[in-house]
Amino acid sequence: MRKAVTCVLTAAFVLSAVPGVSAAAGSAAPGVPSAMSATPTQNGPIAGDSLRWGPCPGEVSAPSLECSTLTVPVDYRKPDGRKIELAVSRLPSQDPSKRRGVLLTNPGGPGGPGLGYPAVLAAAGLPKQVLDSYDLIGMDPRGVGRSAPVTCDLTEQQQARGGFPRYAHTAVDVVTEARYARTVAEQCATSATAWMLPHTTTANTARDMDRLRAALGAPKISYLGASYGSYLGAVYTTMFPQRSDRVVLDSNMGPGGYDYEGMRLFGRGLADRFPDFAAFAAARPEYGLGSTPAQVRAKFFELAQRLDDEPVHGIDGTLLRGITLEQLYSDAQMPRLAEMWQALDEKGPLPPSPPPPSGDMENLMSARLAVTCGDSRWPRSLWRYMRNVAVDRAKYPMLGGSAANIGPCAFWPGEHREPPVRIGDRGPSNVLMVQNERDPGTPLAGALQLRRAFGQRATMVTADQGGHGVYPFGGNTCANDAVTAYLTNGDRPSRDRACAAEEGE
Repeated sequence: MRKAVTCVLTAAFVLSAVPGVSAAAGSAAPGVPSAMSATPTQNGPIAGDSLRWGPCPGEVSAPSLECSTLTVPVDYRKPDGRKIELAVSRLPSQDPSKRRGVLLTNPGGPGGPGLGYPAVLAAAGLPKQVLDSYDLIGMDPRGVGRSAPVTCDLTEQQQARGGFPRYAHTAVDVVTEARYARTVAEQCATSATAWMLPHTTTANTARDMDRLRAALGAPKISYLGASYGSYLGAVYTTMFPQRSDRVVLDSNMGPGGYDYEGMRLFGRGLADRFPDFAAFAAARPEYGLGSTPAQVRAKFFELAQRLDDEPVHGIDGTLLRGITLEQLYSDAQMPRLAEMWQALDEKGPLPPSPPPPSGDMENLMSARLAVTCGDSRWPRSLWRYMRNVAVDRAKYPMLGGSAANIGPCAFWPGEHREPPVRIGDRGPSNVLMVQNERDPGTPLAGALQLRRAFGQRATMVTADQGGHGVYPFGGNTCANDAVTAYLTNGDRPSRDRACAAEEGE
């Protein structure tokens, strides 16, 4: 049972810094075509599409979804050197007479495949006017899925451990976790795909996106990305500001992506979101978790301590904390989370688990490590982790002792090839950010940092709701309509907007 539960947790964390050149406005990254030879028509297919489209692999096949491959350099400093193939997909416009271009999509990560995401968006209720306006484009980023997948040779036990470091109650726990983190980093450095590690970065994925833009024959691309996809989109429009059209960033990370400070924000995220669950459980006495939000919160700490002392069904306190975070990504998961707490509290059978997510879990976790650790330098001083764990354990006791703990990035092999991309305000004002106020995975605090970094380039719409993901999965009509209007008509709010909670949310 533990493996199934942990797989779900890990997938949410994966699919819940960047080296790159801090490019000047209008400049292209090394090795990326600087101009297009074909121009688009006003409506209808874009001229110059050089990709050969055909059926998609069985696990992502969906009506109208087409797939192809794109060849890109491993190292953009050596564009004529070793190449890899990326898997890409297209969901053509449902009404070519209304088509205005291509909309590149990304569901998050790092480590998450995106080949089937256009079909997921369509099935989730992406408005018809958006489906008419664009060819939706998906991609497995480099190192992921069918795009030269990387491996760290993670064992089943390492995969079952989940995506977070162990919760550090003391400085000794940091030292113990450091031994484990070093072992994982060494496995990555000696794996069969270790040659990919210096090149599996967000900046290089952004360069791949621009190669894809060129292959599609598009002078500019629009973009819709969520979670880590918000950071990828921010990096792309920073490196290629004049090649990005309408950019929508959903559930936003801070301007450093998953650097160490960004990882610490998970502690803040759970603190922001947990009151929603505490109110839910307190209003339902059948779960036996407390009759007030304060009692539900106290039950969390009591249960975490008991599970650290004596795990139940293989679930210890660290895993309970991670499962709680993951299940709070959506209001619809709250009943199952309450049932799981009840089962762990009473040492009864766990509620049925949803089916494990499709895809290669080892690759999901390995690719996440490759990008996270390749994007930015993490502290190497054990003392710094000890200090930060103590600070975050006091500020955000539910998860801070885990999110601030040491991980494999502290021991990552080799030198970083380039500095992180610096997100700034140089470029066209074409970014729309949408954000839930109580997002456990990408908390509002990080989104506000990114908003400040973008300056005049962006406006932001916040929704008074909890959970991870706004468009088109959330229930706030005000926020969803703002995104649809921008993608279809170019009508972006002239200033930041706050959308009130709506009945039924």
